[in-house]
Amino acid sequence: MLLLTVVPGPLLAAEQTLLRDMIGQMLLVGFRGTTVDGASPILRDIREHNLGGVILFDRDVQLQSPERNIQSPEQVRVLTASLQANARVPLFVAVDQEGGRVRRFREDRGFAPGPSAKAMGQGSSDQTRLEGERTGKLLADLGVNLNFAPVADVDINPQSPAIGALERSFSADPDLVALHAHAFCRGLLAQGVLPCLKHFPGHGSASADSHRGLTDISNTWSAAELRPYEMLIPLKASPLIMTGHLFLRQLDDAYPSTLSKAVLTGLLRQRLGFQGVIVSDDMQMRAIADHYGQAEAILLAVEAGVDVLVFGNNLDYDPEIVPKAIDILVKAVEDGRLSVERIAASYQRIQAAKQQFYTSFAWAPQVRP
Repeated sequence: MLLLTVVPGPLLAAEQTLLRDMIGQMLLVGFRGTTVDGASPILRDIREHNLGGVILFDRDVQLQSPERNIQSPEQVRVLTASLQANARVPLFVAVDQEGGRVRRFREDRGFAPGPSAKAMGQGSSDQTRLEGERTGKLLADLGVNLNFAPVADVDINPQSPAIGALERSFSADPDLVALHAHAFCRGLLAQGVLPCLKHFPGHGSASADSHRGLTDISNTWSAAELRPYEMLIPLKASPLIMTGHLFLRQLDDAYPSTLSKAVLTGLLRQRLGFQGVIVSDDMQMRAIADHYGQAEAILLAVEAGVDVLVFGNNLDYDPEIVPKAIDILVKAVEDGRLSVERIAASYQRIQAAKQQFYTSFAWAPQVRP
């Protein structure tokens, strides 16, 4: 068994290789292209940096182009198979396929429609579970194994630009949110697709969109927005929970939730008892990118408790984000700011989640936590 150095200082070559491979699993990134080849940066990241996952988009926000990763069902199947064929550890292949207006696989490209969360919340939970199964079947057929859905936000503010106005919440009743979110999760899992609840600790009351800037919910948030998580975590409804880039002074008067140890470790892990994978919302969203340097944001997120750092590479595009992020985290270990044990804990949670849809791994280093 290879044990990593736990004291600050330069790592041996073998130790650094193992550390970099573990950190690679903590990254999930977007990329450009409907096909990949030997010159694709994303294939380099998968092969050389042991990248943990990718996320697919239907349009390129930065280029204002309708072309990104998705053209047709057959094209997506070929793309996801090509990506997985280059991975040493099976990839998370993720997408936002909530239903309604937030769907990357849409009818104009040959995919079946799906209702919004609000529409589902007005029906029965059995019907919501069936919609989850339909969504899961669609994604599994395309080679997608992780859906950044369902939204567990409570519809406190129907005009909330990121949630209520887009009909992304099941209900204004937190108990109904939990009921339908659980049903949708069960449907996805029945098809071998992992769900991911979002956006902790609750985006439904926000009057701003964290894609566009700092979102302060201190004056609008209430404990009712935690209720779905309080109900769903003991049920082990979802192996992953996504953070929101939400500033909530009552919980942390210095950092937004994604960067807050009080929120992610104190509240989500210790008080609510979540033992699964904590995923950041896109680290390139303006709520983070405009207020923190990239290196500091990455370090604060991991210190707070984030296991998987998401870089959509869509609001901004940086084909070098994977090696950059790995270098930042390796240096933090060598400098003593982060411990090897902290990296190993995230790595092990990620592998536990992946084992829910893969029975074995071709590559799995032995690391003592």
